[in-house]
Amino acid sequence: MTPNVLFAAPDRLWARYQAPLTRALEEVGVSARLGPDAGPPEDVDYIVYAPHPGLQDFTPFTRAKAVLSLWAGVEKIVGNRTLTMPLARMVDAGLTEGMVEWVTGQVLRHHLGLDHVLSHQSGEWVQNVPPLARWRPVTVLGLGALGAACARALAALNFPVTGWSRTARDIPGIRCLHGEGGLAEALGSGQILVLLLPLTPETDGLLDAARLALLPDGAVVLNPGRGPLIDDAALLAALDAGRLGHATLDVFRTEPLPPSHPFWGHPRVTVSPHVASETRPESAARVIAENIRRGEAGEPFLHLVDRANGY
Repeated sequence: MTPNVLFAAPDRLWARYQAPLTRALEEVGVSARLGPDAGPPEDVDYIVYAPHPGLQDFTPFTRAKAVLSLWAGVEKIVGNRTLTMPLARMVDAGLTEGMVEWVTGQVLRHHLGLDHVLSHQSGEWVQNVPPLARWRPVTVLGLGALGAACARALAALNFPVTGWSRTARDIPGIRCLHGEGGLAEALGSGQILVLLLPLTPETDGLLDAARLALLPDGAVVLNPGRGPLIDDAALLAALDAGRLGHATLDVFRTEPLPPSHPFWGHPRVTVSPHVASETRPESAARVIAENIRRGEAGEPFLHLVDRANGY
């Protein structure tokens, strides 16, 4: 049987994914009818999905075996009551590599004081020697696939890394904390804070004024996770008061970030336009193809979303 695979995503993405998905399906031995028009809804077997207005009601897809997300975050779809079939999120080596590179680069940028070096090229010989990494504690909130990979990469550079997650984790070389008490301890220990939590009702606004106050004076906040993890007003207040040294933000509550937003002109904020971990078609297509192969072979799907937890 040839499965019908509906590519349900913004139009611009089909041109990028058509060839990689076709190749990936061929590589795993699946001959599929693939595209934005894969037949009537009742004949569709799989839905490759990225959020867009064109598909909000999954009720007509009575034969669909799974919805396969192109995004790692599923907060925009997990609460859809019409989506009753299995939902798989994107867990991809390319996503992980991109995130590790961005986080490691930004941590080193702030640790080494590169902004100061690059802005003081006046000819005056001033030596500001940074501490060794072993004396710069880093906290990573979120120890899923991305957070754990970033924590390990930073630990390999000799940063003392504390990781926090909602439930207990054990990662060699990482000080792992969990629960509300563990969160306060983790925040209090990191001179550089990296946010890599999923967005759920429990994490929306997690970094509010009270929790920002737990960070050491002069701490740096890096957010490549989800924009709503941070209370924007509280963050700006802490930066304006000089309590925090800097915030480098890759994600925002509203994207693209409006030109009038105060983050753009703030001297202690760096705006990064959501580039930390972009889904790359070549590697993501292989993840999608493998799940379709599994579905056709009657094997368990990879990376299924836990609806109760929201990720």
